[in-house]
Amino acid sequence: MFYNASPEIFRRAEELRKNMTGAEKVLWGKLQKSQLGVRFKAQHPIERFIVDYYCHKAKLVIEIDGEIHKFQKEYDLGREAELEKYGIKILRFSNDEVIQNIDLVIEKIKLNL
Repeated sequence: MFYNASPEIFRRAEELRKNMTGAEKVLWGKLQKSQLGVRFKAQHPIERFIVDYYCHKAKLVIEIDGEIHKFQKEYDLGREAELEKYGIKILRFSNDEVIQNIDLVIEKIKLNL
């Protein structure tokens, strides 16, 4: 489930859980407590990465992209390729999508469970 994540990655993930962005909080409000019928973990360590949300049962990662992701597309593609080696699927949503149309975001997530 953690794919050999280091203790340092676990510490960083804990800090990120304490400091979620507004969009991350909105989506977490819809994912926590198995509201979609499966358990999601917030700021979950996988190998050397920390993903925004992870559902082990569905092998699904959900990423919420802020402005910084416009400038790190190559890094994000490499990261996705590493995660896909484990059979993990990645869904990406922008902050604006989550904040302005959470219902559509949830429907897209449900289609991938």
